[in-house]
Formats: sequence, structure tokens, C-alpha cells
Amino acid sequence: MLKFTNIAIVAALGLGVAACGNNPTDRALTGGAIGAGTGAVVGSTMGAPVAGAVVGGLGGAAIGAATTPRNDYGYYR
Repeated sequence: MLKFTNIAIVAALGLGVAACGNNPTDRALTGGAIGAGTGAVVGSTMGAPVAGAVVGGLGGAAIGAATTPRNDYGYYR
């Protein structure tokens, strides 16, 4: 039950900061932090929290940087 509670807390915190940042650097840092935290929690259930944090951090940073929204403000259409 404690493992499920930890995963639920990390998921809730991750959803709270998921939309932070509007440029690739901010989104990569936010995604990396969320991914590392989630990876550490999931990895701890498997017995490898450090490996989970590394994999989650790298994956989160890559996804965060790749999903940066296009900035259309100030352009005429």
C-alpha cells in the first residue's frame, strides 16, 4: 500500500507542474525533474531507484524539449 501511495503522490505532483515552461529549456528541465522523480519511485519498487531516476530523467527531458508548443504570439496571419 505504501508503494502505491508514493506513486500516487509523485503522479499528482507531476501533473501539477506538467505545463510549466514555454521554451525548450524550461520544458526539458521540468520534464527531466518529473521523469527523474517518477523513475526513482518506479525504480524503487523494482529495487533500482538510481537507474530508474536516470532513465526517467533522460526520457522526461527529451520529451519535454520535443513537445514545446510553437509561439505564435506577435505574428500576423
